[in-house]
Amino acid sequence: MFLPDFYWPLMGFLILAGFGSACEYSPGICGAWADGDIRIGVLSSCHSKVQTLHVRERPEKYNCTQLNLISLVRTLAVVHTIETINNSSFLPGVRLGYYICDTCSDASKAIQSTEQLLAVNGTLPVQCELLERPNVKAIIGARFSEDSLAVARLLSLYMVPQISTTSSAQTLGDRVRYPAFLRTIPSDVHQTKALVNFMKYFHWDWVGVVYGDDDYGKNALQSFLADSEVADICHAFKEVLPHYLAHNEIDKRIQEVAETIRLSEAKVVVLILKEELVSKLFKEMIRQNISRTWIASDAWSMSRNISQMEGINQVGDIFGFTFITGPNPGFKEFLQQLTLSPGSVNLFLEEYKQLGKDAGFLTEAVDISMTYGERLAVWSIAHALKHLLNCNETDCPGERDFPPWKLLKELKKINFTMENQTFYFNASGNFINGYDLINWQPQEASDLPNCLPCENDTWSLKGWNSCKPKEEDYWKWDGSHAIVLLTFTAIGYLLLLFTLIILLVFYGKPVMKQAGGTLCFVMMVGLALSYTSVILFIGKPNVHICRGRQILYALGFSLTVSCILVKALRTFVSFLPPYRQEQAKRFYKPPVIITCGTLIQVLICILWLIFDSPAVEAFQSDQSMIITVQCNEGSGIGFGIMLCYIALLAFVCFLMAFKGRKAPQAFNVTGHIILSMLIYLFVWVCFTPVYIAKVNERYSIQAAAILVSCYGVILCHFAPKWYMALCKKKEQLTREAYIARANNHIDSVDVIPEITLEPD
Repeated sequence: MFLPDFYWPLMGFLILAGFGSACEYSPGICGAWADGDIRIGVLSSCHSKVQTLHVRERPEKYNCTQLNLISLVRTLAVVHTIETINNSSFLPGVRLGYYICDTCSDASKAIQSTEQLLAVNGTLPVQCELLERPNVKAIIGARFSEDSLAVARLLSLYMVPQISTTSSAQTLGDRVRYPAFLRTIPSDVHQTKALVNFMKYFHWDWVGVVYGDDDYGKNALQSFLADSEVADICHAFKEVLPHYLAHNEIDKRIQEVAETIRLSEAKVVVLILKEELVSKLFKEMIRQNISRTWIASDAWSMSRNISQMEGINQVGDIFGFTFITGPNPGFKEFLQQLTLSPGSVNLFLEEYKQLGKDAGFLTEAVDISMTYGERLAVWSIAHALKHLLNCNETDCPGERDFPPWKLLKELKKINFTMENQTFYFNASGNFINGYDLINWQPQEASDLPNCLPCENDTWSLKGWNSCKPKEEDYWKWDGSHAIVLLTFTAIGYLLLLFTLIILLVFYGKPVMKQAGGTLCFVMMVGLALSYTSVILFIGKPNVHICRGRQILYALGFSLTVSCILVKALRTFVSFLPPYRQEQAKRFYKPPVIITCGTLIQVLICILWLIFDSPAVEAFQSDQSMIITVQCNEGSGIGFGIMLCYIALLAFVCFLMAFKGRKAPQAFNVTGHIILSMLIYLFVWVCFTPVYIAKVNERYSIQAAAILVSCYGVILCHFAPKWYMALCKKKEQLTREAYIARANNHIDSVDVIPEITLEPD
């Protein structure tokens, strides 16, 4: 049954009046605090229950028990965020303090804790005028809607802003009754609609409902019943459980509800309960071996305590909705160290340390992404303070002992961005940030004395209780490495095609002969083979790909460099003294040079494939689910000899071009040969130590080295021919023009008949 609207403010007034008239009991200090220029209050259910719940005849101390780790972590998230802001320059010259009081998951205790937070100099006298300057300027909390409803009535009297991160009861959005209440989550009205739509999608039209007798459970139930009626979803049963864990008949009611579920034909059950009640109910489900499909409300949908219960897999499938979570930078490290700032006190943390848990236990016991709401709440207050205090880059000159209603006014106007999402309070005081739909995955075989073997190429890492297939790592066609390589390879092919078109258009003309004639076509074949080898670096390797990519490059670039060797020899011989040209002509046999230069590499590759062939290797680290699949060039000897042979050809080209560098500039290609061979030698000298050291990126570096080498040849040997063909006048490209230019540079040159001079 619902309490009348006047109940909570009346109860709050009576409690305050009792304290103001010097009753025998005065509340103790809060459980955690740190002083500051502006103080924020925190109401947290750090303990799950009050030990004895009975009809009281006089004020007495609440005996809170059962430390709640989820609430503790949420509280520490507030502390961490406050310290983060204090250590930044967001509020220059202003230090935020905090007081954290325990509600013990009890509405009456929550009011008592609120009185402590609002007290000035330890007391809160009841006055006719409004309380203008309380101890805290805003309060974060409470966790449960039952507690928040009680506190919200009291805080609305003094217009002290209250921001909850978990209280989702629809009625809290009433701006008339709760004008000072805000929250970083949506109202339950959206959650129940989402639940109904989810059930409608799966055609679950016969369901049971179990809810708590607190305001959260009752409000959510009414909203769910209204929405489900519209969607033609019928209810097999509606069972209620007491919200207070210390209730005398709670165990009896758990058994009665379990029996109702067992006897009902409904296979889907909605649980609008807090985590501790669900845990008790599931223990009974497991004991009776009852399995259903469960729909979780936000109060327990992310509970690790429940997910790690022994036998939890027996209860059936679990779906649920949870508030959108997010990161909390540095909070994991904060929980692992649990070191507070100087001058702060935290009795809750001291109680936790007495449990004897490891320093990092909290990060395992609680999903810290759920603390995103606490981070948002503190930053909301910080943004409002920034405006209220007129902060600039160096100071916040505004009055710091302001009445809380001014802060509430600024809170309603905030609009800030975090993780690329904009946050603000709507007209009902809610954040509209949606929900995440989750599906609990069953856990496997963890209490076995010996590990079970994984089958069908699956694997399990240390501490896992299930086997999963490994992921193979190689250069996939849609990966960034592959896209870059394919782009540059495609550009290389286009440049070769462009060169081919130029040569065909000017075929038989002087510019074609000066470019080297048919020698250019042979070079282009070698470059095309080299570019093709780069494509074979992409995709899942196999033995044929591993062999092919190295052989294609070896033969292709050997063919290219052999052609360049002919060009270097031609220039070198052309400008020898006349008495040495006759001897040198005997060695100038282009077909023989190109054929021999390439066949030697063919022989090297054949021996490499026979005695030390490339193969595929797959390896992984002990604590990794990724299998790296890559090529292995064998012992590396054949691979090294192949590269050394190309380097030898390139070095000979370089030497000959260097020797012939004094030839007339108009016919001198030695500069192009020298530059292209220097590029090749430099790139592969850099690659060698990378390959020897077995660096993980050695294959990407090799592919890049192939591309750079090919581009060096194209730009040094073919680009000048583009210019000659496209930019020079036709009369400058005739044979007579070249001879005339030669006569201007050479007094007497005994030109070898087989050699065509090549102008620059």
